[in-house]
Amino acid sequence: MFAATGARISEVLGIRWQDIGTAKTGAITGMLNRIPGQGMIRESFTKTEAGMRVLPLPAFAITILMGRQVAALGNLHGVVFPSALGALRDPSAVHKQWRTARSCLTLDWVTSRTFRKTLATLPDAQGLSARVGADQLGHAQVSMTQGVYIGRKAVHTEVADALDRVVSTTTSFQ
Repeated sequence: MFAATGARISEVLGIRWQDIGTAKTGAITGMLNRIPGQGMIRESFTKTEAGMRVLPLPAFAITILMGRQVAALGNLHGVVFPSALGALRDPSAVHKQWRTARSCLTLDWVTSRTFRKTLATLPDAQGLSARVGADQLGHAQVSMTQGVYIGRKAVHTEVADALDRVVSTTTSFQ
């Protein structure tokens, strides 16, 4: 779901079954948080106001969700990704589990932020506006998405192509 949504760990863990739409969408309507003295709770807000969003889900995410529906029967909180005991999962624990998994898979470079960066960079690479990436990640300011999340150092051959077109129509080199 990180790769499908680009959502933060706490947001993915806060997705409830009622947030999954029939139109192949998932709503980010809250997040999980550990409160001292209370334990894990689901809050009905996200890091920012712009974080409350509805995201289209790719086919692979729908397949994941359909597989999890059976496992959700003992889930007291209605979240899509409960702990093995049906409780709310601690985002810090999931972060540690991911660190262990990626090390075993020799994918140490893949962090939860890698998924967020990919979901910002992909629309940009497809010629979509930075606003699309910002909306996907739940950023109010496009500048945050552009400055922090959209990947850099890409080779843009279209720049050379454009220069060739301009130069070939205005002058001839012999």
